[in-house]
Amino acid sequence: MPNAIVYAIPIFILLLLLELAWSGWRRRQTFALSDSLSSISLGLSGQVFNVFVKFLNLGIYLLAYEHLAFFDLSASVWWVWVIGLMGYDFCYYWHHRMGHEVNLMWASHVVHHSSEEFNYSTAMRQTSTGFLTNWMFYWPLALLGVPPSVFIVSGAVVLGYQFWIHTRHIGRLGWFDHCFASPSNHRVHHGQNEYCVDRNYGGVLMLWDHLFGSYATERPEHEEPIIYGIHGQLKTFDPVRSNLHKFQDLWHDFRLADTWTDRLRVWVSPPGWRPRAALERAPKPAHDISKFRIYRPQISPVTAAYCTLQMLLVMVFGLGFIGFSYAWPLAWKLLGAVWVWGSFWVLGRTLENGRGVRGWQLAWLASLAVPAFVAHQQWGLPLTWMVVPVLGVAAALLFLLRDSARRQLASEV
Repeated sequence: MPNAIVYAIPIFILLLLLELAWSGWRRRQTFALSDSLSSISLGLSGQVFNVFVKFLNLGIYLLAYEHLAFFDLSASVWWVWVIGLMGYDFCYYWHHRMGHEVNLMWASHVVHHSSEEFNYSTAMRQTSTGFLTNWMFYWPLALLGVPPSVFIVSGAVVLGYQFWIHTRHIGRLGWFDHCFASPSNHRVHHGQNEYCVDRNYGGVLMLWDHLFGSYATERPEHEEPIIYGIHGQLKTFDPVRSNLHKFQDLWHDFRLADTWTDRLRVWVSPPGWRPRAALERAPKPAHDISKFRIYRPQISPVTAAYCTLQMLLVMVFGLGFIGFSYAWPLAWKLLGAVWVWGSFWVLGRTLENGRGVRGWQLAWLASLAVPAFVAHQQWGLPLTWMVVPVLGVAAALLFLLRDSARRQLASEV
């Protein structure tokens, strides 16, 4: 059956556009085009990768439910749903908390926090490597006998709820902030200010943060504005590097460590811990938040229009891939995934004015034949239906690309 995320993403995009319009109307802009396009590309990249691994978490849950469940609970009983929702939220709290307190898990979760803005596009910025550890946290619900249907719906509720709290346009909400995850609480969670780090992990309820000492109240903006992003600035819109940079750092420290105890600790210690040998051989400067500057390479209005149109085109094909590749042969799945990931890599390079961008973009324009051909093969669409609009869009993109190159040359003269 088609992936349900195909129906959720357009809703998220609509809410994002509404927030963007509200930002303009209020004259308080909280969006930056490059950052937002990067966040959306990371979210879609993660969903594309999830096509190949999505059954891992559910598969482990089903095995535990079928063979290890202590109780036989029925999805037709209301209190089983309460247990499912509360239990999932509790497991999510510890999953989320460990994502901030264990190096290996932070290497995956850091993707979500790498945005230096805070808006609804940030909610879409998700990791592609979460499958490595996600399965560890939810199978205890299977031991209680929570039916798979309740588990799946509870997960969708807890994760879907969190979209609306990624905004700077909803202020403090009084008692609601104390009890539930809210925009105020989640702004704290995404801050790199000292009082914000490792706080407010709750997905829906703040109960667990109060119980386990991780709750913090947002301070007034005029006293201490929150600075978003991560210690050790990413400074790239490349989705591959965004997903792998912390793993690369850990591997580097693993190789520098001179004892096996330290080599193990590299992966399980809190973020920021490094082996003594790594500190000596490859020291890093201490984080100084006063020197933080948002990473925002300058691009021309023409390049911005080009990247926006490119994103819209990749989104159309990407959603088609996510929604219907379940019925494709593995070879077609791999081809589609490589094309989407490659497209977002080229987009990221363009947003940061990387070297050789014009050549990569020309190669990408030629690669539009791939989704056109896949759509023809898999859905039986006449080639003319695909080729004509694709060529039309490609011509518009090529015109913008040439105009952008001319403007770039003119600015350098």
